[in-house]
Amino acid sequence: MNIFALLSILVCLAAAFSLISHRVLRLPAAVGVMLLSLAMSMLLAVSGRAIPSLDAAASAIMAHINFSAVVLHGMLAFLLFAGAMKLNLTDLTRQKTAVFTLSTFGTALSTVLVALLLKVILSVTGFEAHFLTCLLFGALISPTDPIAVLQMLRHVGAPANLEAQLTGESLFNDGVGAVLFLTLLDSFTSGTRPSAASFSWMLLIKAGGGIALGLALGYIAYRLLRTVDAHRVEELLTLALAMGGYALADALHLSAPLEVVAAGLVAAARARHGAMSETSLDHVDRFWDLIDDMLNVILFLLMGLELLVMRWHWQYFYAGLLAIPVVLIARWLSVSASLLLVRIFHRPLPGAHTVLTWGGLRGGLAIALALSLPSGIPHDRLIAITYVVVIFSIVVQGLTMEPLLRRLRLAPAVETPSYR
Repeated sequence: MNIFALLSILVCLAAAFSLISHRVLRLPAAVGVMLLSLAMSMLLAVSGRAIPSLDAAASAIMAHINFSAVVLHGMLAFLLFAGAMKLNLTDLTRQKTAVFTLSTFGTALSTVLVALLLKVILSVTGFEAHFLTCLLFGALISPTDPIAVLQMLRHVGAPANLEAQLTGESLFNDGVGAVLFLTLLDSFTSGTRPSAASFSWMLLIKAGGGIALGLALGYIAYRLLRTVDAHRVEELLTLALAMGGYALADALHLSAPLEVVAAGLVAAARARHGAMSETSLDHVDRFWDLIDDMLNVILFLLMGLELLVMRWHWQYFYAGLLAIPVVLIARWLSVSASLLLVRIFHRPLPGAHTVLTWGGLRGGLAIALALSLPSGIPHDRLIAITYVVVIFSIVVQGLTMEPLLRRLRLAPAVETPSYR
């Protein structure tokens, strides 16, 4: 099957499921599409016993898609850039201490806590798991997913400061999580233990280098945007910044996600202060809204359809259910410790602890990292556990955030939410 035919199938499915989600399920597009694609995957798996060719054809289509590569070396560049373009830099600056603490110390602490708790629970229930394997799972599941968080925040009325904390953390902590994950993966394959010095150096080079590159490229793009007042050209310049910067960071072995976030923040902040006219800015915002909405729906569609090519066993599903409270407890403890550190410099925002704990969603990024694991690791088990945690996070946590905010009196009461 050629690429155009494959993309056509995905876009047609995304459009059909989005319509059903909006008209029938009354759910946010991404969540509704993922649930419908999960239901279709399960239906195909069941009907495959009666009609093997149907299940085989669907599985063959999904086998052509490298989910990990599509997310980590494709969609992430556009989705993170779009998220950074929408973030209010003033609010983010006010919350810089909390964002930095949560995205660094909080992510590292959560990784260790998840590994310790998962090791204990799996041992008690009869599952054998190497501690380094548990650490790998902790590293891939601890960073909150920026795509899932941004999609959720679009439909809840969180206060600006809390939104800046949650969004800022989710945009930056995947860089720390990626360094942790890659360091641990290298240790697993080489059989050596990373030292604190080597990890700190790798974090400085990859994360710090990615941010520095993004800031430099963002400033260059800003200077170019000032020289023109034509929205089509400005849209292409921002598109080049998102794609070119991400690809360059990848080639230099720097943190591409952090590079594109930094570039997007600089470009957006500078563009809104004189680089673009109001008309051009409106066109550019609409352009990135369209890209963001389309890719979000397709990403969540792929997450549901990925079930077709995964190997499942009832023990994997059981282990995934056990991992849900483990991840939530680790998140609660890491947020608590991070906010205690933040309290030294700033007074925590009302309701921050609860909102940050429950609103720390996991999404396609965690699945992409799990799918990138080599076969020498308990590959199928970790993917299945990650999948269960992600589905719970998006469906249960994501859909209950608005009622939670209203209960905490952090969002206005609404009669019927309108999802678009």
